[in-house]
Amino acid sequence: MTVAGVGEFGLIDRVTARLTHGESCLLGPGDDAAVVAAPDRRVVASTDVLVEGRHFRRDWSSARDVGHRAAAANLADIAAMGATPTALLVALCIPADLETIWAEELADGLGAEAAKVGASVVGGDMSASPTLTIAVTALGDLAERPPVVRSGARPGDVVALAGRTGWAAAGYTVLSRGFRTPRLLVEAFRRPEVPYPAGPHAARLGATAMIDVSDGLLADLGHVAKASGVAIDVHRDSFEVPRQMRDAAQALGVDPYSWILTGGDDHALAATFPRSVALPEEWRPVGRVVEGAGVTVDGAAYEGRTGWDHFR
Repeated sequence: MTVAGVGEFGLIDRVTARLTHGESCLLGPGDDAAVVAAPDRRVVASTDVLVEGRHFRRDWSSARDVGHRAAAANLADIAAMGATPTALLVALCIPADLETIWAEELADGLGAEAAKVGASVVGGDMSASPTLTIAVTALGDLAERPPVVRSGARPGDVVALAGRTGWAAAGYTVLSRGFRTPRLLVEAFRRPEVPYPAGPHAARLGATAMIDVSDGLLADLGHVAKASGVAIDVHRDSFEVPRQMRDAAQALGVDPYSWILTGGDDHALAATFPRSVALPEEWRPVGRVVEGAGVTVDGAAYEGRTGWDHFR
Protein backbone atom coordinates (compact mmCIF):
# COMPACT_ATOMS: atom_id res chain seq x y z
CA MET A 1 0.00 0.00 0.00
CA THR A 2 1.34 3.43 -0.95
CA VAL A 3 0.85 6.90 0.47
CA ALA A 4 -1.22 7.81 -2.58
CA GLY A 5 -3.50 4.87 -1.83
CA VAL A 6 -4.36 5.87 1.73
CA GLY A 7 -4.26 9.64 1.17
CA GLU A 8 -2.92 12.39 3.38
CA PHE A 9 -5.40 12.08 6.22
CA GLY A 10 -5.38 8.31 6.14
CA LEU A 11 -1.62 8.38 6.53
CA ILE A 12 -1.86 10.91 9.36
CA ASP A 13 -4.29 8.60 11.16
CA ARG A 14 -1.96 5.62 10.69
CA VAL A 15 1.09 7.52 11.91
CA THR A 16 -0.48 9.22 14.93
CA ALA A 17 -2.04 5.96 16.07
CA ARG A 18 1.49 4.62 16.65
CA LEU A 19 2.63 7.53 18.83
CA THR A 20 2.56 7.71 22.61
CA HIS A 21 2.76 10.88 24.69
CA GLY A 22 4.77 11.85 27.75
CA GLU A 23 3.80 14.08 30.65
CA SER A 24 4.87 17.29 28.91
CA CYS A 25 2.31 16.76 26.12
CA LEU A 26 -0.95 18.33 27.28
CA LEU A 27 -2.64 18.10 23.88
CA GLY A 28 -1.24 16.00 21.07
CA PRO A 29 -2.05 15.54 17.36
CA GLY A 30 -5.62 16.13 16.19
CA ASP A 31 -6.09 19.89 16.50
CA ASP A 32 -4.59 22.87 14.69
CA ALA A 33 -1.70 22.93 17.17
CA ALA A 34 -0.39 20.92 20.09
CA VAL A 35 -0.08 22.14 23.67
CA VAL A 36 3.15 21.38 25.51
CA ALA A 37 3.88 22.15 29.16
CA ALA A 38 6.56 24.80 29.77
CA PRO A 39 7.15 24.83 33.54
CA ASP A 40 10.15 27.13 33.16
CA ARG A 41 8.09 29.64 31.09
CA ARG A 42 10.91 29.55 28.52
CA VAL A 43 11.11 27.13 25.62
CA VAL A 44 14.33 25.94 23.97
CA ALA A 45 13.73 25.25 20.26
CA SER A 46 15.82 23.75 17.45
CA THR A 47 15.14 22.56 13.89
CA ASP A 48 16.99 20.12 11.67
CA VAL A 49 16.32 18.66 8.21
CA LEU A 50 17.20 15.26 6.74
CA VAL A 51 17.08 14.89 2.97
CA GLU A 52 17.20 11.51 1.26
CA GLY A 53 20.42 11.06 -0.66
CA ARG A 54 22.09 13.75 1.42
CA HIS A 55 21.61 12.58 5.00
CA PHE A 56 20.29 9.04 4.62
CA ARG A 57 19.70 6.28 2.10
CA ARG A 58 16.86 3.79 2.29
CA ASP A 59 19.12 1.00 1.08
CA TRP A 60 21.47 1.69 4.00
CA SER A 61 18.98 2.30 6.81
CA SER A 62 15.54 1.10 7.78
CA ALA A 63 12.69 3.55 8.32
CA ARG A 64 13.05 3.06 12.09
CA ASP A 65 16.76 3.86 11.81
CA VAL A 66 16.01 7.09 9.96
CA GLY A 67 13.42 8.01 12.59
CA HIS A 68 15.94 7.50 15.38
CA ARG A 69 18.55 9.59 13.53
CA ALA A 70 16.12 12.42 12.76
CA ALA A 71 14.97 12.65 16.36
CA ALA A 72 18.47 12.32 17.80
CA ALA A 73 19.86 15.18 15.71
CA ASN A 74 17.34 17.56 17.27
CA LEU A 75 17.15 16.17 20.79
CA ALA A 76 20.94 16.46 21.03
CA ASP A 77 20.72 20.19 20.24
CA ILE A 78 18.32 20.65 23.15
CA ALA A 79 20.61 18.73 25.50
CA ALA A 80 23.56 20.85 24.33
CA MET A 81 21.80 23.92 25.69
CA GLY A 82 21.62 22.27 29.11
CA ALA A 83 17.89 21.62 28.68
CA THR A 84 15.65 18.57 28.84
CA PRO A 85 13.76 17.74 25.62
CA THR A 86 9.98 17.78 25.88
CA ALA A 87 8.47 17.52 22.38
CA LEU A 88 9.08 17.02 18.67
CA LEU A 89 7.20 18.44 15.69
CA VAL A 90 7.77 16.56 12.43
CA ALA A 91 7.14 17.66 8.85
CA LEU A 92 7.27 14.98 6.14
CA CYS A 93 7.66 15.72 2.44
CA ILE A 94 7.24 12.35 0.74
CA PRO A 95 6.79 10.82 -2.73
CA ALA A 96 3.26 9.58 -3.43
CA ASP A 97 4.57 6.10 -4.27
CA LEU A 98 6.27 5.66 -0.89
CA GLU A 99 5.03 2.55 0.89
CA THR A 100 2.77 3.42 3.79
CA ILE A 101 4.57 1.03 6.13
CA TRP A 102 7.79 3.01 5.64
CA ALA A 103 6.18 6.18 6.99
CA GLU A 104 4.61 4.23 9.85
CA GLU A 105 7.92 2.69 10.87
CA LEU A 106 9.60 6.09 10.58
CA ALA A 107 7.11 7.28 13.21
CA ASP A 108 8.04 4.30 15.37
CA GLY A 109 11.70 5.34 15.27
CA LEU A 110 10.92 8.98 16.00
CA GLY A 111 8.70 8.07 18.92
CA ALA A 112 11.13 5.53 20.37
CA GLU A 113 14.05 7.99 20.34
CA ALA A 114 11.91 10.74 21.88
CA ALA A 115 10.74 8.35 24.59
CA LYS A 116 14.35 7.88 25.75
CA VAL A 117 14.19 11.38 27.23
CA GLY A 118 10.49 11.45 28.10
CA ALA A 119 9.61 13.60 25.08
CA SER A 120 6.73 13.13 22.64
CA VAL A 121 6.01 13.63 18.95
CA VAL A 122 3.14 16.11 19.32
CA GLY A 123 2.32 17.09 15.73
CA GLY A 124 3.63 18.23 12.37
CA ASP A 125 2.68 18.39 8.70
CA MET A 126 2.80 16.36 5.48
CA SER A 127 3.25 17.24 1.83
CA ALA A 128 3.88 15.47 -1.44
CA SER A 129 7.42 15.86 -2.76
CA PRO A 130 9.66 14.08 -5.27
CA THR A 131 12.42 14.10 -2.63
CA LEU A 132 11.84 12.43 0.72
CA THR A 133 12.56 15.10 3.34
CA ILE A 134 12.10 15.01 7.11
CA ALA A 135 12.11 18.27 9.07
CA VAL A 136 12.04 18.02 12.85
CA THR A 137 11.64 20.77 15.44
CA ALA A 138 12.53 19.93 19.03
CA LEU A 139 11.40 21.78 22.15
CA GLY A 140 12.95 21.66 25.59
CA ASP A 141 12.79 22.94 29.16
CA LEU A 142 15.65 24.63 31.05
CA ALA A 143 14.32 23.83 34.55
CA GLU A 144 15.00 27.40 35.72
CA ARG A 145 18.68 27.26 34.73
CA PRO A 146 20.34 29.66 32.30
CA PRO A 147 21.06 28.13 28.89
CA VAL A 148 24.62 26.94 28.26
CA VAL A 149 25.67 28.86 25.14
CA ARG A 150 28.70 28.70 22.85
CA SER A 151 30.12 32.06 23.90
CA GLY A 152 31.04 31.37 27.53
CA ALA A 153 34.39 29.55 27.24
CA ARG A 154 37.31 31.27 28.94
CA PRO A 155 41.10 30.73 28.87
CA GLY A 156 42.01 28.15 31.46
CA ASP A 157 38.80 26.12 31.02
CA VAL A 158 38.97 22.37 30.45
CA VAL A 159 37.45 21.03 27.22
CA ALA A 160 35.55 17.79 27.86
CA LEU A 161 33.53 15.34 25.82
CA ALA A 162 30.51 13.20 26.69
CA GLY A 163 29.73 10.41 24.27
CA ARG A 164 31.78 9.11 21.38
CA THR A 165 33.06 10.53 18.11
CA GLY A 166 34.21 8.85 14.92
CA TRP A 167 31.91 5.85 15.08
CA ALA A 168 29.22 7.19 12.75
CA ALA A 169 31.82 8.55 10.33
CA ALA A 170 33.51 5.16 10.26
CA GLY A 171 30.15 3.49 9.64
CA TYR A 172 29.42 5.90 6.80
CA THR A 173 32.78 5.13 5.20
CA VAL A 174 32.16 1.40 5.51
CA LEU A 175 28.73 1.70 3.89
CA SER A 176 29.99 4.01 1.14
CA ARG A 177 32.61 1.40 0.21
CA GLY A 178 29.88 -1.21 -0.24
CA PHE A 179 30.37 -3.14 3.03
CA ARG A 180 27.99 -3.86 5.92
CA THR A 181 30.53 -4.77 8.60
CA PRO A 182 31.87 -4.13 11.20
CA ARG A 183 28.28 -4.08 12.39
CA LEU A 184 29.06 -1.89 15.43
CA LEU A 185 30.27 0.91 13.15
CA VAL A 186 27.40 0.57 10.69
CA GLU A 187 24.84 0.62 13.51
CA ALA A 188 26.52 3.73 14.96
CA PHE A 189 25.81 5.51 11.69
CA ARG A 190 22.23 4.23 11.54
CA ARG A 191 21.33 5.04 15.16
CA PRO A 192 23.55 7.42 17.15
CA GLU A 193 23.93 6.87 20.89
CA VAL A 194 23.45 10.34 22.34
CA PRO A 195 24.39 11.09 25.99
CA TYR A 196 21.26 13.17 26.56
CA PRO A 197 21.45 13.41 30.39
CA ALA A 198 25.00 14.76 30.17
CA GLY A 199 23.72 18.09 28.84
CA PRO A 200 21.57 19.12 31.83
CA HIS A 201 24.17 17.57 34.13
CA ALA A 202 26.87 19.78 32.60
CA ALA A 203 24.67 22.82 33.16
CA ARG A 204 24.27 21.92 36.84
CA LEU A 205 28.05 21.43 37.12
CA GLY A 206 28.69 24.94 35.80
CA ALA A 207 29.72 24.34 32.18
CA THR A 208 30.75 27.62 30.59
CA ALA A 209 29.98 26.61 26.98
CA MET A 210 28.56 23.56 25.22
CA ILE A 211 27.79 22.25 21.73
CA ASP A 212 26.38 19.17 20.02
CA VAL A 213 29.07 17.50 17.90
CA SER A 214 27.11 16.98 14.69
CA ASP A 215 29.54 18.15 12.00
CA GLY A 216 32.89 17.07 13.48
CA LEU A 217 34.63 17.73 16.80
CA LEU A 218 37.19 20.21 15.46
CA ALA A 219 34.62 22.07 13.36
CA ASP A 220 32.11 22.33 16.19
CA LEU A 221 34.72 23.35 18.75
CA GLY A 222 35.65 26.00 16.20
CA HIS A 223 32.17 27.48 16.66
CA VAL A 224 32.74 27.62 20.41
CA ALA A 225 36.17 29.22 19.97
CA LYS A 226 34.83 31.85 17.58
CA ALA A 227 31.78 32.70 19.70
CA SER A 228 33.88 32.90 22.88
CA GLY A 229 36.83 34.79 21.35
CA VAL A 230 39.31 32.14 22.46
CA ALA A 231 41.45 29.34 21.08
CA ILE A 232 40.96 25.64 21.82
CA ASP A 233 43.71 23.03 21.77
CA VAL A 234 42.63 19.39 21.49
CA HIS A 235 44.85 16.62 22.83
CA ARG A 236 45.02 13.74 20.36
CA ASP A 237 46.17 11.23 22.99
CA SER A 238 42.90 11.80 24.87
CA PHE A 239 41.20 9.55 22.32
CA GLU A 240 41.56 5.79 22.27
CA VAL A 241 40.90 4.11 18.93
CA PRO A 242 38.54 1.15 19.48
CA ARG A 243 39.66 -2.15 17.98
CA GLN A 244 36.80 -2.33 15.46
CA MET A 245 37.56 1.18 14.25
CA ARG A 246 41.30 0.52 14.07
CA ASP A 247 40.78 -2.66 12.04
CA ALA A 248 38.32 -0.98 9.67
CA ALA A 249 40.64 1.99 9.19
CA GLN A 250 43.52 -0.30 8.31
CA ALA A 251 41.40 -2.27 5.83
CA LEU A 252 40.06 0.89 4.18
CA GLY A 253 43.29 2.88 4.22
CA VAL A 254 41.94 5.63 6.49
CA ASP A 255 43.53 7.44 9.42
CA PRO A 256 41.10 6.60 12.26
CA TYR A 257 41.81 9.93 13.93
CA SER A 258 40.27 11.69 10.93
CA TRP A 259 37.01 9.96 11.87
CA ILE A 260 37.40 10.78 15.56
CA LEU A 261 38.43 14.42 15.16
CA THR A 262 36.39 15.46 12.11
CA GLY A 263 33.57 12.93 11.70
CA GLY A 264 30.01 13.96 12.49
CA ASP A 265 26.63 12.36 13.28
CA ASP A 266 27.54 10.75 16.62
CA HIS A 267 26.01 13.71 18.48
CA ALA A 268 28.41 13.64 21.38
CA LEU A 269 28.38 16.73 23.59
CA ALA A 270 31.47 18.92 23.93
CA ALA A 271 31.67 21.43 26.76
CA THR A 272 34.09 23.68 28.59
CA PHE A 273 34.34 23.71 32.37
CA PRO A 274 36.31 25.76 34.91
CA ARG A 275 39.36 23.84 36.11
CA SER A 276 37.87 23.79 39.62
CA VAL A 277 35.01 21.52 38.51
CA ALA A 278 35.44 17.83 39.32
CA LEU A 279 34.25 16.14 36.15
CA PRO A 280 32.09 13.03 36.54
CA GLU A 281 32.93 9.84 34.64
CA GLU A 282 30.59 10.66 31.74
CA TRP A 283 32.74 13.70 30.85
CA ARG A 284 36.37 13.09 29.86
CA PRO A 285 38.91 15.90 29.33
CA VAL A 286 40.10 16.19 25.72
CA GLY A 287 41.73 19.63 25.60
CA ARG A 288 41.96 23.13 26.99
CA VAL A 289 40.89 26.68 26.29
CA VAL A 290 43.74 29.15 25.73
CA GLU A 291 44.28 32.71 24.55
CA GLY A 292 44.07 33.26 20.81
CA ALA A 293 41.74 32.10 18.03
CA GLY A 294 40.84 28.88 16.25
CA VAL A 295 41.30 25.21 17.07
CA THR A 296 44.56 23.27 17.12
CA VAL A 297 45.54 19.66 17.78
CA ASP A 298 48.50 19.27 20.14
CA GLY A 299 49.38 22.91 19.53
CA ALA A 300 49.47 22.68 15.73
CA ALA A 301 46.98 23.49 12.99
CA TYR A 302 45.08 20.46 11.73
CA GLU A 303 45.84 19.55 8.13
CA GLY A 304 42.70 18.88 6.09
CA ARG A 305 39.04 19.61 6.56
CA THR A 306 37.85 19.83 10.15
CA GLY A 307 34.26 18.71 9.61
CA TRP A 308 31.18 18.64 7.43
CA ASP A 309 29.95 21.63 5.39
CA HIS A 310 26.79 21.16 3.30
CA PHE A 311 27.90 23.55 0.60
CA ARG A 312 31.51 22.44 0.19
